[in-house]
Amino acid sequence: MHHSAQLWLYFVIVFGVIALPGLDMAYVMASSLIGGRLAVFCAVAGIMAGGVCHMAMGALGVAVVLRLWPALFNAMLFAGAMYVAWIGWSLLRSSPAAGLNLRTTRRSPVMTFFQAMLTSLMNPKAYLFMLAVFPQFINPGNGPVWLQASALAVITAVTQAGVYGSLALVSSRAGAWIGGNPQKATVGARIVGTVLVLSAVLVTLQGWQMRP
Repeated sequence: MHHSAQLWLYFVIVFGVIALPGLDMAYVMASSLIGGRLAVFCAVAGIMAGGVCHMAMGALGVAVVLRLWPALFNAMLFAGAMYVAWIGWSLLRSSPAAGLNLRTTRRSPVMTFFQAMLTSLMNPKAYLFMLAVFPQFINPGNGPVWLQASALAVITAVTQAGVYGSLALVSSRAGAWIGGNPQKATVGARIVGTVLVLSAVLVTLQGWQMRP
């Protein structure tokens, strides 16, 4: 297969993986409700930074280490899921007044960025993707390995920006619609909280079935 065709195939695979609901997508939705447009785009930037780290770790062989040490894989799986579930549970427990004040208690953009990056880095399925898919698109015959890896990293980052950026626009408009209405804020908090908790549970179950 020609190298350009391989890149298109990689894009299709990455797009399918990113578009599937998961912890990263749930975190973007929560950030839009809690912090508004600035927070949600900081969350997208953090997830993209986490994706770059995944690519670097995959190139350095960290994914292989996770496969050789199942206990470490399981620890990352549960830590990431519990973190997102905790955010969801906090939203589910919020009172109508707390729902109204979600925007007033927003986190700083820097904190949102690093929390999103941490959520991305704690997703063990990304490491499995790097282990199973990434090496298939690296061929020494197509040029320097670092250059090929950089091209794949750019494709991944641009795809994340497109998918999560679109989600950020939609969810931030939903957050603006909620506005200062306490009933809408409470309902929105319950919905997003439920999505986060269910996402954490589903990712845990899927990750356990996929564990090394």
